[in-house]
Amino acid sequence: MKRVVYNQFGNVDQLTIIETEIPSIKEDNILVKVKAVSINPLDWKIRNGEMKLMSGSKFPKGIGIDFSGIIENVGGQIKEFKAGDAVFGAVNPMKEGALAEFVLVCESAIVLKPQNISFEQAAAMPIVGSAAIQAFDKLASITSGTEVLLNGATGGIGMFAIQIAKQLGARVTAVCGTKGIPFAQKWGSETIIDYSKEDVLKGSKKYDVIFDLTGRMAFSDARMIMKPNAIFINPVPRPIQIISTIIINLFTSQKHKVLISKATRKYLQALADCASKGLDIEVSKTYPMTSYKEAYTEAQKGGVIGKAVFKIA
Repeated sequence: MKRVVYNQFGNVDQLTIIETEIPSIKEDNILVKVKAVSINPLDWKIRNGEMKLMSGSKFPKGIGIDFSGIIENVGGQIKEFKAGDAVFGAVNPMKEGALAEFVLVCESAIVLKPQNISFEQAAAMPIVGSAAIQAFDKLASITSGTEVLLNGATGGIGMFAIQIAKQLGARVTAVCGTKGIPFAQKWGSETIIDYSKEDVLKGSKKYDVIFDLTGRMAFSDARMIMKPNAIFINPVPRPIQIISTIIINLFTSQKHKVLISKATRKYLQALADCASKGLDIEVSKTYPMTSYKEAYTEAQKGGVIGKAVFKIA
């Protein structure tokens, strides 16, 4: 089978495609023939070596986290799934890689794919969708009328965060580029700020929750537009920020919270349920697996509406 790997930390040029054996199935494993794999910023954070304390330095390493596909075979201990089932899920990003023709997963890593969405849409959900759910489930309580600001609102997490926040009763302000405005409107934002024309930090409105999806808004700056007991959520923290937030939060009622999300079975099933009920999932760009360098080069530039996805033949 074909698999994309890298043999040392570095830029996109370290990626290569290899031929390797299809993984051997064990009693508690499921072999999935991959149909689609989505692209996430965590892919290149790990590949660049930013997460080596967690990922380790053993090579070769695979790349890609969330995927969809059709079950090829199941081990003898598997009861919930069978060959032929359409599923989606996520591998352990620190140990495995989904960008391959087959992946071997455990039962807790996948759920059944809703029939009303494509394999590409299903692959787009696990990481960013779980992050959006977890942010509002664990870090910020959203009730009717909560004022939520999403900075960078029309990327992967933002696509789900707008819709989930609206379901919870929030009033959403979306900050995005000009081309993202129609999508922010479609997903339910009451107020939309085009960052190319207006600086949200210079506005007079105050927010209960600020969810910075760009990694460019500093908590110290965001405090100017936060209510006294507001929460700032950072889903792309640097290691030093994970430590510093503990100290910062001791001295201010405005809290800086770090989101370290995980695509658990609970969140995957919640996403499947939402998708079955009409959750809008925008896949704005697809690539063949052989275009891995082009795909990651373009994705790292940013500006993708919704998600970019590899389509595996």
